[in-house]
Amino acid sequence: MKFIKILFFVSLFFVFEANAQKPTFKVMAWNILHGANDIENGKENAINIIKEIDPDVILMVETYGSGLSIAESLGYNFHLIASEGTALDDKDINLSIFSKYPFGDRIDTDYPFYLGGIEILIDNKKYRFFSNWFHYLPWEDEPEKMGKSSEELLAWERTGKKYEMIQNILPYLEKYGKETDSIPLIFGGDMNSPSHLDWGNRTKKLHNGLVVPWYATKVLEDMGLIDSYRKINPDPIASPGITWHTKGKNDAHRIDYIFYKGKSIRPIKSDSYKAFLGENFSINNKNFKYPSDHGFVVTTFEIL
Repeated sequence: MKFIKILFFVSLFFVFEANAQKPTFKVMAWNILHGANDIENGKENAINIIKEIDPDVILMVETYGSGLSIAESLGYNFHLIASEGTALDDKDINLSIFSKYPFGDRIDTDYPFYLGGIEILIDNKKYRFFSNWFHYLPWEDEPEKMGKSSEELLAWERTGKKYEMIQNILPYLEKYGKETDSIPLIFGGDMNSPSHLDWGNRTKKLHNGLVVPWYATKVLEDMGLIDSYRKINPDPIASPGITWHTKGKNDAHRIDYIFYKGKSIRPIKSDSYKAFLGENFSINNKNFKYPSDHGFVVTTFEIL
């Protein structure tokens, strides 16, 4: 009888553990376009959209002087990716990171215009967050129509500034990527590149029969970084996740990302949002004028 009681309570314990909700945090990556100043009340609309998303961390691109006031209005801690001592409302600075959680050490790079980071302490555990931007060149709205083979497209991809930027940031990702068993890494922003995961066998009928392992994203996968959106939404046809589309053009691509590496976190939800600049954007039954030409991606991570 005593054995049965013990077995009963042990079973209850494991049921409780299985049903216990693990802690989570939500990350948003958004290029807000020229500090969200290209439409009337653009910054206010950006604030309202962020408020509806309610992320714990924001990896912001094209901050350009607006980040501090946006962060202060929403109650976030604010880190400008620039040399220490730079004015936090400097209109020339591209990248920034917002957090509801306290910051740890800075992660400075030699290329702050397109890569920088900071430690964030979530439940007293360190996580490394990086905000990123890559140059759009080389760019073609419909690269499958360039008359190039897959190999030729990969060679073309290496002809612009983007490839040079990637080479410059890889040593940082390699360095911190080696420590992700103890300190997870989250890397996100505007890469201005389609993904190799969106140009595979499933989608070759959309791309003139081409399968293209685009270097900009494939090199990150090869380093062990995982595309959080495509991890949760593995079918690129059912869930294209478009974050770039110019009205009147056939140039729709997914070019904004949140990658991660680390055994102690996993994505449990990831969504992509897009609207045209200055047009209506609906979320949570509320409507706002969209202040950017980029969409954004939001991923919720579970802490294991």
